[in-house]
This record gives sequence, C-alpha cells and structure tokens, in this order.
Amino acid sequence: MSESEAVRQTETIPQWKQAEVGELVDFIESYSSVGIVGVAGIPSRQLQNMRRDLHGSAEVRMSRNTLLRRALEEVDDGLEQLATFVSGQVALIGTDDNPFGLYQQLEASKTPAPINAGEVTPNDIVIPEGDTGVDPGPFVGELQQVGAEARIMDGSIQVTADSTVLEAGGEVSDELANVLGELGIEPKEVGLDLRSVYSEGVLFEPDELAIDVDEYRTDVQSAAAAARNLSVNAAYPTARTAGTLLAKAAGEAKSVGLFAAIEDPELMPDLVAKADGQVRALAAQVDDDEALPEELRGVEAPAVTEEETEESSDADEDADEDAEAETDADTDDDDDDDGDAGEGLGAMFG
Repeated sequence: MSESEAVRQTETIPQWKQAEVGELVDFIESYSSVGIVGVAGIPSRQLQNMRRDLHGSAEVRMSRNTLLRRALEEVDDGLEQLATFVSGQVALIGTDDNPFGLYQQLEASKTPAPINAGEVTPNDIVIPEGDTGVDPGPFVGELQQVGAEARIMDGSIQVTADSTVLEAGGEVSDELANVLGELGIEPKEVGLDLRSVYSEGVLFEPDELAIDVDEYRTDVQSAAAAARNLSVNAAYPTARTAGTLLAKAAGEAKSVGLFAAIEDPELMPDLVAKADGQVRALAAQVDDDEALPEELRGVEAPAVTEEETEESSDADEDADEDAEAETDADTDDDDDDDGDAGEGLGAMFG
C-alpha cells in the first residue's frame, strides 16, 4: 500500500475510532501479558464485580471487535496473533502477572449460574440422589420426563439415584430448565473465559495453562531430590551437596577407623565403648561368676546394634571362607600323603 493510499484510508476512519484504537494500543503496550477473554453470558452486574475483583492484578478493556483487531495489528510484535481469537463477545485483558497465574485467577473467579432453555451445556447435568424437598404432586412426573429416577417417598418427592439428564454439548429444553430452576441446580460456571494470552514472545492457549500447581510443585521437588541424591551418590560436589558429601565422608572415615581400631583422639571414646561392650558380652557368656573379676559379675550383654550384626555376619562369612580354604588345603595335603605312601609301598614290594 502506497503512502497516499494509507493516508486516504486513515482519513476515512472517524476521529473517535482513531482515538479508541490509540487508547487500545496504549493499553496493550502497558502490560507484559495481554490476552483475549470471552464475556458472553455474563450479567452486567456480575461482570462489574469481576472487574473490581481483578483490580490491582489485571485490567479488562472492552471495545468493538474491529477496533480490537486493528489495535492488535497496529502493535504487531507478535500480538497480532491474538486477532484470530477476537470473535463474539470478547474483551482485552492485561496483566503483569505470568500467564499461568492469570489463568488460575480467572478460573478461581468463576461462579455457578443457572442455565436457560436453548443453551448448550458445557458439561454433564446431573440431578443428585436425595430428597428434593418438594411436596408430592405433578413435579415427580416432570422429573421423570427429563430422565431423573424419582418417586414419592416419606411424604416428599425423592430422587432415588444420581441421574444424568443431559450430557455435555446437549441443548437444554424448556422442561429441563424449569426442573433445574425448581431444584436450584446451577450447572454452568460464569466468568471470564480466557481464550489466549501473549507473553514474552509466546502465545499460550488455555489447555497449555491448565496445570495442577500442587502436582507440578511436587514433580519439581521430586526431581530436585533425585538430582541431589544422584550428586551425592556420584560424589559430585555442588554448592548444595558439598556439606552432605563431607558429612558422609567423615562418617565413612570414622567407621573405617573404628573397624581398624586406629588410636585416634577423636575415636578413643568410641573405641573404649566398643571394647567395653565386647568385654561385657564375653563376661555374660561365663556361667561361673567366681571366674570373673568382681566388677564384671552379674553384667548383662549389651544390645547388639544393626551395625554390629552386619560386622558379625561379614566376619562369619570370612570365617566360612577361611574354613573352606583350610579344608581345601587339608585335602591337598592328604592327597600328597597318599601319594607318598603309595610310593613307599611300591618301593617295599616292588
């Protein structure tokens, strides 16, 4: 488009529209995250309450769809992608919060609302089991007509089982709308419906923003713990694992020192305690108290710790291996002796 054509086209736009587009551009450029929200079906008073509740964290700006598209295209810089979501009753929403926080806030602000005849239900409509509180009368027939399992019991109309009377995507009939109104069932949610949001060069859609924050936090914590364990087990020092690695190394060094009975000042109390326990255990196995020093008479064997049990098991395994080795050696010696004896008999009777 030539410059003259652009000038002629601009001149054909009324001044108030140019001013409105300018204000929309200023609105868009003043926030780090800008989105399109659907406002269809929201009563005026409820919409005003929602805008008031968002004050301080997000701002809603309504205008004609043609002007919204023009402002988005004028800003460009990727924001023109939002123009494809401008259809029906929509508005701009701007925030300096991240898109995930904005989505969670908008979802939390939605409130239950009645559904009218002719509307398409966004989810299954279920009439729950229980007492309706309605006196016996023609209403029981209305319930049965819309598909609810109902009958008169104990002087009132009761629904005998949870009844799905309309599946998601179905159109609400006049009869069903009347029944739901009588029961006070509000099967839909009313609120700002986020269609898309553009932030830091990325276009987000609702299904990408609908995450379970608690589950996501748990996954991150689990991944961090797994990474920390891997770092510790691989002896890979980092700012977060250095302390744990040093403590682990100190504990292992102490265990080696105690096992090898190294006379180190820091190990002496534990070595003495270990020796005392061994003496007590040995004394407890002696039946004749007269054979023991007076200070060891009547002592009980100390409780065996898990560590000592493991050491004992290892010692038993080592002993079994030594015994097997000795047995093999004895067998070899016997074989040698038999050979020598055979040679001697051959010499005597050869």
